[in-house]
Amino acid sequence: MSVALGTTRPLPVRTTPVGDPGDLLASLPRTAPYAWIRNGEGLVGWGEAARVAVPPGPGRFAWARRWLASVLGDAQVHDDVRTPGSGAVAFGSFTFDEDAHGSVLVVPRAVLARRDGHAWLTTIGDAPLETFTPVRDPGRISYGDGSLTAPEWEHVVARAARRIREGELEKVVLARDLVATAERPIDVRLLLSRLAARYPECYTFSVAGLVGATPELLIRRTGQEIESLVLAGTTARGTGPADDLARGAALLASAKDRHEHECAIASVRQTLSPLCSSLTTPDEPELLVLPNVQHLASHVTGRLADGASVLDVVAAMHPTAAVGGTPTKTAIQVIRELEGMNRAGYAGPVGWIDANGDGEWGIALRSGQVQGRRARLFAGGGIMGDSDPAAELAEAQAKFRVMQYALEG
Repeated sequence: MSVALGTTRPLPVRTTPVGDPGDLLASLPRTAPYAWIRNGEGLVGWGEAARVAVPPGPGRFAWARRWLASVLGDAQVHDDVRTPGSGAVAFGSFTFDEDAHGSVLVVPRAVLARRDGHAWLTTIGDAPLETFTPVRDPGRISYGDGSLTAPEWEHVVARAARRIREGELEKVVLARDLVATAERPIDVRLLLSRLAARYPECYTFSVAGLVGATPELLIRRTGQEIESLVLAGTTARGTGPADDLARGAALLASAKDRHEHECAIASVRQTLSPLCSSLTTPDEPELLVLPNVQHLASHVTGRLADGASVLDVVAAMHPTAAVGGTPTKTAIQVIRELEGMNRAGYAGPVGWIDANGDGEWGIALRSGQVQGRRARLFAGGGIMGDSDPAAELAEAQAKFRVMQYALEG
């Protein structure tokens, strides 16, 4: 059921504690699920109590917040759990570019969740009766060029690096796409289970066909407390333990990657400071080691000065320098000029929000848009003045492997 702004009717919402459900993803009954999972904890949902296509434009996050308030504000809620993520919850995906269509918010009819030893089930209306169908392998996967071939994308990287050297901007993040076609329809549940098992430290997500496992937490709001994990600067994993350590040390010592990371931290600090009564950023990044790559990572924490919801903070933060560039407005324009594709939800905010304004939102990296037998995969990286196009292509190829593994096993 779609619900338009201003035409809602009260939703009957009930949240009750349940026993440990085990693997949350195994509970999903069909091939169009909603999910936000990390280390086996989080939320999964199915069915639709309300759904809306968010209009594009600079006010889209405020519009989404108003729509959500109109849907959930008068809900008849019986919540025996009363924790962030209980009661009615909306899953959302916003396009990277504010002028692009494709942003969506969905309030599922059922949400199953687990956190900190507690589990609960939320239902809206009558308990949804869904048919549990077996998860099916998509069969053989073939790949084809996306919007640009590899040599064309390398040329774009070279053009961007030249513009940076000429002083137009400090950094720009460029993405590319790859098209995967399967023998049979792609079951999102299979992708989610593979991603969650292989990348447990990442946030495995699924919203309206956008599926992935992102290492980057854009923002978490719990009451007035907020947290963000900033990633910028990447290298591939090594061929063995010694090579791994050497690559990590080289990443920490890389002037190019450290500058890229400093740009990202400065962007987050500048954005969050006006919203916070206190804000803490680390002096030095640490290494986040994932199965396929290593990142420079910094945890940022703060306390909101007023009653801003998680969507208000998302609106202030997106796009960060980590996915756009520095200065952001110039970088976005360069992306529009050079990238040669519509990112859709890639590198846009993805996550969930509850009726109290709490929630978790990541940046939709290491992801793909799935429809039927086809998946459009995305990857990218930060371009600096001294970036080597071949090295940037190799980095993007390494990032593609996340979704290729999800498809192929």
